Amino acid sequence: MEIALYQPDIAPNVGTLIRLGACMGTPVHIIEPCGFPFGAKDLRRAVMDYSQIAKVTRHSSWEAFCRATKHQRHVLLTTKSAVSYTDYSFTNTDILLLGRESAGVPETVHESCIGKVTIPMKSEARSVNVALAASMVLGEALRQTDGFPSQIF
Repeated sequence: MEIALYQPDIAPNVGTLIRLGACMGTPVHIIEPCGFPFGAKDLRRAVMDYSQIAKVTRHSSWEAFCRATKHQRHVLLTTKSAVSYTDYSFTNTDILLLGRESAGVPETVHESCIGKVTIPMKSEARSVNVALAASMVLGEALRQTDGFPSQIF
């Protein structure tokens, strides 16, 4: 299981997702351009010392990301799907794709994704924070694929 962030806008969310990836053993892809300088202070603060165990790959564009991950399913988290993430059948090689906090993904990216899932929520709500959405869906995907890291006590 992997996470991909499409042109993220908010450094602290990216930092939080890199930390989530580090803790879950889940590689994180950053699809550029970002809406902030990639070494920004806010990013470093959110990642803390987890950058040493995180696996982060930066891609210069959507096309570069697609070339690098062409043998994996891209599963888009979107408000424009009728399929709940709890009803979707994940595989352990899926990449969970998250759009920009301000605008999601362009229609061409949306159309190119094999899977599209949503988080059911109240009708008057617009969306869940991207880092929270990723953690919810990643948790379900790891549960389905028995992909949680082993715990050593």
